[in-house]
Amino acid sequence: MAEHEHHHGHGHDHEHPHRGRWLRHLLTPHSHDSADKVDSELESSREGLRALWISLAGLGITAALQALIVALSGSVALLGDTVHNVADALTAVPLAIAFWLGRRAATRAYTYGFGRAEDLAGVVIVAVIAGSAVVSGYLAVDRLLNPQPMTHIPWVLAAGLIGFAGNEIVARYRITVGRRIGSAALVADGLHARTDGFTSLAVVLAAAGARLGWSWADPVVGLAITVAIVFVLKDAAREVYHRLMDRVDPQLVDQAERELRTIAGIRDVSGLRLRWIGHHLHAEAGIVVDAHLTLLAAHEIAADAEHQLTHHVPRLTGATVHVDPATHPGDTHHPGLSHHRQDRLTTTP
Repeated sequence: MAEHEHHHGHGHDHEHPHRGRWLRHLLTPHSHDSADKVDSELESSREGLRALWISLAGLGITAALQALIVALSGSVALLGDTVHNVADALTAVPLAIAFWLGRRAATRAYTYGFGRAEDLAGVVIVAVIAGSAVVSGYLAVDRLLNPQPMTHIPWVLAAGLIGFAGNEIVARYRITVGRRIGSAALVADGLHARTDGFTSLAVVLAAAGARLGWSWADPVVGLAITVAIVFVLKDAAREVYHRLMDRVDPQLVDQAERELRTIAGIRDVSGLRLRWIGHHLHAEAGIVVDAHLTLLAAHEIAADAEHQLTHHVPRLTGATVHVDPATHPGDTHHPGLSHHRQDRLTTTP
């Protein structure tokens, strides 16, 4: 049996592995010199950090403009939207810390590195979203019980449109980058910003209602914004929960298994597991080969399996492949083999 681990840092595009994959690999030279390798993990963290700081600036400007109009108008709907935008901007801080930690090298204590910091940042983001929902709901109920007139209505309407535009731009950017680098936390943050954009449009409705003399429109829209925040909270929590529980897309498992079965010398796949570590995947695979192969030949097949997996499965940067002989496939035989070997060693003079 042979067991081997192999990591790749190639910057290949794996977003569409089924489209022109073989042509791309034939036409694109693959250098395996360590001096020519691209550290994809470091590069993706840099890209994530860049997305965070750019979106933080965009949301900061949006929230500042809205806060100025809140001070003039007294709109509780706009205040709730502004609070949520500020909270959304601040979620960049735990994510930035997570990306920074994720760039640190593995140690003897943290042998898989620090990629899991992103999952912890996702928990913080969910907590911030929940907190903004509570604040928004409280302000809306308070204004409903204690009505106050809205002033500077045209400015409130303009602030709603500004909030929508700013949040939608940030949402598209965060979601695009998050999906490209495989960061569930950044995607959740992008979904959060997208919902903020639609809640900003609700502020426009509040301004229109106030213009018609409906004093209840502003707090009612504030409550509607709270409901919208709760829905995005549910989606973001589910996304982060899946990552914490090591859930992967079953299609990725099927794709990895199909790839292994196409490799010459592999008779069967006895086991396959995938897990996220930060925004990268790691695989553990068991393959079955001819029992009469030499150790060197079995090792060669294992190395080929690792290499092909890291090239053809999106976001997969590392794989551990265990080789089983065809006479003893699967790990159910391991305890028996171990006991038999130990008995043989103790009885041999």
